[in-house]
Amino acid sequence: MLIVKFHYRIPWKKKVRYVIVCVDYSVGFGSYEAQKEKIRMRRFASLTETTAAANTPWWFVMIAGITAFIVGLFLLISPGMTFLLIVQFLGAYWLVTGILSLVSLCIDRTLWGWKLVSGILGVLAGLFVLRDPLWSAILVPTVLVVFLAVDALVMGVTQIIHAFSGGGFGLAILGILNVIFGLILLFNPLLAALALPTILGIFAVIGGILATIRAFVSRPHAAPIPPRGTQPA
Repeated sequence: MLIVKFHYRIPWKKKVRYVIVCVDYSVGFGSYEAQKEKIRMRRFASLTETTAAANTPWWFVMIAGITAFIVGLFLLISPGMTFLLIVQFLGAYWLVTGILSLVSLCIDRTLWGWKLVSGILGVLAGLFVLRDPLWSAILVPTVLVVFLAVDALVMGVTQIIHAFSGGGFGLAILGILNVIFGLILLFNPLLAALALPTILGIFAVIGGILATIRAFVSRPHAAPIPPRGTQPA
């Protein structure tokens, strides 16, 4: 605690005022220590992510790249049948995850409302997809296209608002393009759904090639064996 003494004069008398100032040094040091802890945790998280990415086996990346390349080729060669099989696998996945989410309510009641809703929706969606595969092969990509259209419209409007608030001319152009893209998808969902397998196939082929090249480049190289007679005794 500090006692600060102030003097000031008035024509007819002298006054002295004492002001008691409480200085809490722990606040400053505490915030400084908290900032140091935050910086240390961020560095640790970044180091952990980098280590995890570096420890990913190169052969795993190569297998994933080859698989994506093969799936992309099937989507380009036979988009309808391949997408039908993908939707079937997706329906089975929804059904299994929905059942597991409902079963987990008997073990853990935390977030029970979210688990109940997600479980019921997963079971219903999985049963619908597995029962009517042809309709689901059309309905699932259509719903996905509508979702992407709404997302593009919201993103475009947000970017335009930020552009008028000082974001710049480039952000406005990007927002207008997003709005146009969202309107095209929203007014032509079936056409976009029919083109979706081909687009996914192109991305899968390109991504598979890039992943395979990355795995081939990042694979460990064996150390060169020195010729006989040059090895240290």
